[in-house]
Amino acid sequence: MIDLFATRPEFSKLGQQMHSLITELYPICRSITGNGVRQTLEIIGKEIPLIRHEVPTGTRVFDWTVPREWNINDAWVENSRGERIIDFRKNNLHVLNYSIPVDKTVDLAELKEHLFTLPEHPDWIPYRTSYYRENWGFCLSHNQMAALPEDRYRVFIDSTLSDGSLSYGEYLVPGETEEEVLLSCHICHPSLCNDNLSGIALMTQLARLLTGEKLRYSYRFLFIPGTIGSITWLARNEAQARRIKHGLVVVCVGDSGPFTYKKSRRGDAVIDRAVQHILSHERDRFELIEFYPYGYDERQYCSPGFNLPVGSLSRSSHGCYPEYHTSADNPELVKPQYLAESLEIYLQVIDLLENDRVYLNQNPKCEPQLGKRGLYRSVGATAIDDFDEMSLLWVLNLTDGKHSLLDIAERSNTPFKKIKAAAGALLAAGLLNHE
Repeated sequence: MIDLFATRPEFSKLGQQMHSLITELYPICRSITGNGVRQTLEIIGKEIPLIRHEVPTGTRVFDWTVPREWNINDAWVENSRGERIIDFRKNNLHVLNYSIPVDKTVDLAELKEHLFTLPEHPDWIPYRTSYYRENWGFCLSHNQMAALPEDRYRVFIDSTLSDGSLSYGEYLVPGETEEEVLLSCHICHPSLCNDNLSGIALMTQLARLLTGEKLRYSYRFLFIPGTIGSITWLARNEAQARRIKHGLVVVCVGDSGPFTYKKSRRGDAVIDRAVQHILSHERDRFELIEFYPYGYDERQYCSPGFNLPVGSLSRSSHGCYPEYHTSADNPELVKPQYLAESLEIYLQVIDLLENDRVYLNQNPKCEPQLGKRGLYRSVGATAIDDFDEMSLLWVLNLTDGKHSLLDIAERSNTPFKKIKAAAGALLAAGLLNHE
């Protein structure tokens, strides 16, 4: 059996490391293409051996086309006195992401046609994009816009939108089989921490922890721009995608919200059951959401032509916390403690997937005598992975070649770690065997 908790990770230390990576990535202006994505992949590549891919502009990927590459150097708005009232270099959310270049003078009425605010949060800057429709604009606090006087304003955006490529990163941790567990996060957001620098940090840490482990499954980590990235990967790896046995889209894992799991399109895949089981035994509060065809990249992996068993495990769900897609989604929102808790839940889910096997009872006619095998000596122990008498009996009763350990844990309403530990003890005693 595989035990990812044999040497218990120092989760508080790992939480600090993840937060440090978030802080390092925070200032970078990212988008669905461009140098910000490459810089981000370069930093991740210092932690894990990423393979980086560049897909040229114009490449057909199913019904989509890889767009032109966007890069930005500077942007600002000046009043008639030459004072910069909006400055990209102070916060990269100030620019409408994918803005075309512009250098012109406008009056207040025309300027406001290109300004974006959040009236419900008047001190925050919103995050807005214009990926597939040419436009230019600035984002600012609603209070700042309301205070703008009639004037002539110079607007300047030093950006380029030209043929280039789409960049993404990929890392495979090999296991005993070619069947894969997919972990996917988006890397296209600029200075937003929970959505989704937290996902990048958790996946990087998780990849580091799994590297070198003796694993049943192979683990594929994808760092991709949202939507167009997953579509591009699937279009280039259609045969490879058929190996995906389980998958999770990693998003919004750094805030204090309760865990939220959005099921795969299948709804009853092993990954859906596994996450629900872990959350039900580890957390007092959590939320389950049925699949719906909106959100993050799970909707591409779960599209009908693929229908992969991929769900999405987050804390606060996207769009359901006030700071979502605003300047308030900053390093103060995400905490090392919450990142560490999320990492531990992910590791427990992976530990379940790794150990969910079907076994055969080698003494199926009535109960075997456990006392003479010394198994009752463990009853009543208090270590986290210890089992009890009922765990032993449930495993013995349902290891008939038809039930997996997850089936047994669900039916007995027992934490998987106890069922796993009991099965391990019975294996060591020669009372179980693989199917």
